[in-house]
Amino acid sequence: MSKGILVVDDAAFMRMMVKDVLTKYGYNVLGEAENGAKAIEKYKELGPDLVIMDITMPEVDGIQAVKEIKKINPAAKIVMCSAMGQQAMVIEAIQAGAGDFIVKPFQADRIIEAVKKVLG
Repeated sequence: MSKGILVVDDAAFMRMMVKDVLTKYGYNVLGEAENGAKAIEKYKELGPDLVIMDITMPEVDGIQAVKEIKKINPAAKIVMCSAMGQQAMVIEAIQAGAGDFIVKPFQADRIIEAVKKVLG
């Protein structure tokens, strides 16, 4: 069964890249958001099975968005994206409730591995 995924990144090309990989592997991308505030809105609106979210974004960052989404749904499944060298932020995101993380630049198989791990 195809899962519904919300892709969140402030860079349009990164959203497109992640979306392309997910689609190629048979996942359904329900929507996208360009910052944490929009991610929270879209989460409420779409109720995705999984959120793939960048850590560093304008307005509301990924860590704050994870905390807010977890308040809405404590069982929410979230995979964080980070650039190399954001170790402390990744740890904070995992503590906030993210299930896994992927490091930019993305490898398609790593994205799918994280999605499968978090979705169970």
